[in-house]
Amino acid sequence: MEQPSNRILIVEDDQRLAELTAEYLQANGFEVAVEGDGARAARRIIDSQPDLVILDLMLPGEDGFSICRRVRGHYQGPVLMLTARTDELDQIQGLDLGADDYICKPVRPRLLLARIQALLRRSEPPEGKRQQLQFGALRLDNGLREAWLHGQGIELTSAEFDLLWLLASNAGRVLSREAIFTSLRGVGYDGQDRSIDVRISRIRPRIGDDPDHPRLIKTLRGKGYLFVAEAAGQTSPP
Repeated sequence: MEQPSNRILIVEDDQRLAELTAEYLQANGFEVAVEGDGARAARRIIDSQPDLVILDLMLPGEDGFSICRRVRGHYQGPVLMLTARTDELDQIQGLDLGADDYICKPVRPRLLLARIQALLRRSEPPEGKRQQLQFGALRLDNGLREAWLHGQGIELTSAEFDLLWLLASNAGRVLSREAIFTSLRGVGYDGQDRSIDVRISRIRPRIGDDPDHPRLIKTLRGKGYLFVAEAAGQTSPP
């Protein structure tokens, strides 16, 4: 039986760009809808629950930051923010508000497709039995895609959970930024993107790690990141 196509909602007020993007994605097997009005976008995302949202930052009616903030409690799918800005602070703010990834205009179609495919792979439930990891008071469940500390749920975006799971499932092993980017985003590290650093800085306090003197997720200058299982307690196998 043929698998249903993934549904993508493009929130973009540039009609020509939206049409070209939609045609390209449709040619690659996706079902695509377009919304050009920021004022209607949040309700449409929540009501239609697409598999992925491509969200432009600058929109009439309501900007992408506000839309992302409004939908995050009601929509669990990946949000790929599309921006003409190169300001790093804008990109960091988008990640802080729950965007899973961002891509700068002008959009290169093959790069956009690679980012979409990587986000959709990450959001798929793992095959087989549910995987769990336990590190002292910290527990992760890759089937439910949830985490708990001392029995209390931890609020994490989809991208933050994916990064935490990747680090935790490789406890004791240094992961370079290149390895993390390749695993999570399907593309190589360009040497400048700070999204991984931003997410780790947000994850640390939520899992009981000291942001100023981290013991659980360590930064190894020039090498990458290391999840130290012993800092949280004994780990159980996945």
